Amino acid sequence: MPTLRVVVADDSVLLREGLVRVLEEAGHDVVGAFGDAEQLLAAAPELKPDLAVLDVRMPPTFRDEGVRAAIRLRSELPGTGILLLSQYVEVAYAQELLSSGSGGVGYLLKDRVASLDELTDAIDRIAAGGTVLDPEVVTQLLGRRNDPLATLTPREREVLQLMAEGRTNAAIAKQLFIGVGAVEKNVTAIFGKLGLEDSGTDHRRVLAVLAFLQTTA
Repeated sequence: MPTLRVVVADDSVLLREGLVRVLEEAGHDVVGAFGDAEQLLAAAPELKPDLAVLDVRMPPTFRDEGVRAAIRLRSELPGTGILLLSQYVEVAYAQELLSSGSGGVGYLLKDRVASLDELTDAIDRIAAGGTVLDPEVVTQLLGRRNDPLATLTPREREVLQLMAEGRTNAAIAKQLFIGVGAVEKNVTAIFGKLGLEDSGTDHRRVLAVLAFLQTTA
């Protein structure tokens, strides 16, 4: 992947500096690091980042400042990749992040920051327009049996889990030891069962994950 211009916002100095170091080690250019979301939003128009990495909970209320900032940033600078980090699994925030139906977004637990490979892999997929959900988020969601997800076969649920993690069809095929054609058939079946018709414009993989979140929240 090419070098990305990245901005970081986290009120923890240690985590913020750790993120900057990891991102720079991965070959990216960190053009700004901030202690809260408002500082990031104020500087973003001039910095023109390719990707923003934000903590979910920041000053002043420590509730959802990162989510609000991410939505505003995508509105003001369309195409900017978004990676939200959280200490805990917060399904509602993941759902809100995906509500636009567009790609280039991710939601990871902060534990993933400790792994350079996990973080850089997520950033690469987000930069390529993919959607990345932390496996822990997906695991919790898959444990719920609300319709229409209950209509999915075990294999379709496996495929949907890997889709939610941002994997391509080829990567899913490799993970499950099946052919790409078999993955494509499962993906098509998932779209059908979730009522996602091909409009020619919507990102159906994102919409499938969003439908997944909406029915299990």
